[in-house]
Amino acid sequence: MTATRVAPVSTSSAEGGGLPARRAVLRWAWRLFRREWRRQLLALALLTLAVGATTVGMGLAANAGSSLAARFGTATRLISLDGSNPNLGADIATARRVFGRIEVIQHRKVAVPGSVTPIDLRAESPNGAYGRSTLRLDEGRYPLRPREVAVTDAVASIFKLHLGGTWSQGGADWRVVGLVENPLNLLDEFALVAPGQANPPDTVTILIRATEQQIAAAPPIDGADVEVRPPDEQVSATLQVLVLATIGLLFIGLVAVAGFTVMAGRRVRALGMLGAIGAADKHVRLVLLGNGAVVGAVAAVTGTAVGLAGWFASAPRVEAIVEHRINRFDLPWWAIGLAMLLAIVTAVAAAWWPSRSAARIPIVAALSARPAPPRPAHRFAAVGAVFLLVGIALLALSHRARPLLIVGGIVATTLGMLFLAPVGIAGLAAVSRRGPIAIRLALRDLGRYQARSGAALAAVSLAVAIAVTIVISAAASQAAAAVPGGSNLPPNQLIVWLSPYGGPGPVRHVTPAEMQSLRTRVHAIVSALGAHDSLALQAAIDPTVPEVGVAGTGARGTPVVGLGKPIHIMADGKSSTEFRGEDSVQVYVATPSVLEYYGIDPSAVNPGTDILTSRSDVAGLELIPGRHSDWHPKIQRVALPTYTSDPTTLITAHALRTLGFSSVSVGWLIESPVPLTGARIDGARRLGSAAGLSIETRPTKANLSQLRTGATAAGVLLALCVLAMTVGLIRSETARDLRTLTAAGASSGIRRTLTGATSGSLALVGALLGTIGAYVALIAWYRGQLQLLEHVPFADLAIVVVGLPLAATLGGWLMAGREPPAISRQPLE
Repeated sequence: MTATRVAPVSTSSAEGGGLPARRAVLRWAWRLFRREWRRQLLALALLTLAVGATTVGMGLAANAGSSLAARFGTATRLISLDGSNPNLGADIATARRVFGRIEVIQHRKVAVPGSVTPIDLRAESPNGAYGRSTLRLDEGRYPLRPREVAVTDAVASIFKLHLGGTWSQGGADWRVVGLVENPLNLLDEFALVAPGQANPPDTVTILIRATEQQIAAAPPIDGADVEVRPPDEQVSATLQVLVLATIGLLFIGLVAVAGFTVMAGRRVRALGMLGAIGAADKHVRLVLLGNGAVVGAVAAVTGTAVGLAGWFASAPRVEAIVEHRINRFDLPWWAIGLAMLLAIVTAVAAAWWPSRSAARIPIVAALSARPAPPRPAHRFAAVGAVFLLVGIALLALSHRARPLLIVGGIVATTLGMLFLAPVGIAGLAAVSRRGPIAIRLALRDLGRYQARSGAALAAVSLAVAIAVTIVISAAASQAAAAVPGGSNLPPNQLIVWLSPYGGPGPVRHVTPAEMQSLRTRVHAIVSALGAHDSLALQAAIDPTVPEVGVAGTGARGTPVVGLGKPIHIMADGKSSTEFRGEDSVQVYVATPSVLEYYGIDPSAVNPGTDILTSRSDVAGLELIPGRHSDWHPKIQRVALPTYTSDPTTLITAHALRTLGFSSVSVGWLIESPVPLTGARIDGARRLGSAAGLSIETRPTKANLSQLRTGATAAGVLLALCVLAMTVGLIRSETARDLRTLTAAGASSGIRRTLTGATSGSLALVGALLGTIGAYVALIAWYRGQLQLLEHVPFADLAIVVVGLPLAATLGGWLMAGREPPAISRQPLE
């Protein structure tokens, strides 16, 4: 008699195969990816594109920079002093004693023939404490001795200079020894000399690094203008790119869910066999999760490589756009690594639901390749409705200004659309009862494979919703701009500003000869636009207010008078008053020509009136600069424009006399008989830039129209790509049924109708769901301005709601019809 000993049941942690079993399952997941990668190509390509675009976006965000910060170098404060101040040496000594390490830079204006914008002759050391990052030697060497100079390309071009040549300026001959630039601001035109060689200076700037406590404790310097370094927005811009990348990956995850669901359906027998030989549910889940991790890792590595290559290739063009040099390797590597991790997490999360469903299929059902019965759609609908309501509430509470609520609202709304998608699938199956046999088969197939179809429908809906949101938002912006006062200028007007940086100040001193030259250039712009004449605009200035530095230049100017809402701030026990730009009102002088232009009879103006305005929010505002906080003007309402840059508010001659103000020219208003085209605006800008003038126009509607057209086309194209992938996977999964239909005598028309009905029905429901979801979200977004949504872009919406289903149906019908292989040639698993 032979006895057989039965091995005891293991209760150790290695039950179920332990680590060797997991390694074997992961190897099978890798082989599965190698065999099925073509069927996951769209998700793989989208993930790669998302990571690549995010990498390029990180580069742009990290190197956008600020032209104002380019004046500071590594300093935190910039003190501007008048070069003619007899106490200049003592003030510099005081700053050195108080702040310790400082850098002194001298500036002197050099006139440019035919232009009111001077060149900055700058005496600065290339080895300065803080400004060395604002200098870069392109050719030659830095000036080290007296009468040596290095110039930028623009200065060399203006004065026809070259290395080794001589520049005669200011009664002296300067030898050109180098070509330089400000790598932080390529528009900075200057000539560099050795320290102390720009005497006598017009202005002197002192770069310092100081805390708020040091600034508060420092003794006051008469006539000093202290500027604070603009805040670094690199981290904020990087986070914005990450937010956009997260939203994009959310859409890609929906596409990937459909791909992984189909792959699980194709391999359901193999997964059933895996369970039959003893694999646990966790091993079945691990197969698809491992496949998702491989897809995400391949996409992350490939996308990062493609993105870095694109960034290095596009950096020269980006330099011309951002107007400063770019360090190719100055990238937020932590954010790029986070984007790669997000791509892997997205792929694994997309594989989680299909893996969970595959693990729950009984082994016998899996071996027979029977699809799992769809879960009741109303359960998903309840969850989707909750998410949708939460998303709408978050968008409404965000007031278009709270990033966390905005992102949470977008994510919750997207999840709501995902869970509502099965309701659309169930509705398709319900309406198919009275249709032709081919349409009934197609729609019932969608109902049978609800998980796969629902994910695809959610992806299509999200693509449509993004496109429709952009289209409707652009239409709302156009509607807002069409309302008088909703934009800066009417479409047939432009303003030529005396300042090269736009706006009415600070105002630089202009000689009568220079003003006559500027008027000649303005008349040339008037002729180029086909206008009749220009309206000179004047602003008020307070002679007692000291000059301030003009941002981005070495020049100084007098601030013009405006009206603003005062904000009182307490800091370190001291009270101060600030004015925010968005609450300020431009004020022009009520000259006879302005009154005549707008049809205002001077005799109709009350003698004691101080302010003429068409605005209703002027009362309670104070003068900027705020020397007359106790001034209570007499206001008279008149028929003036309501556009923000037009003369909406005028200060009278009576107020000028009372306050001791004087007037100064700031620009010219030009009105064309017809709306201005882009070509005419470009011509006016070329004429103005040659004289140091700037042109302000209304943002053209053509740009918004192009945005609407581009968004519509991109949304339709992306939805068609998703449909092509989904329908292709559906038809490949139902190839056995298609062969049976062919053997039963089904013609190519039946096969074409099956594919066309599948793609067309998904496109129709996706277009309707996406459009409705976009409108619901935008109602919450514009809840205080719902009148803007009354301007419905019917043409663009018709392309989405009608054109997309027609294109999907036609594409599916044309791409199908080929007779499948015979039943005897069924492919082996």
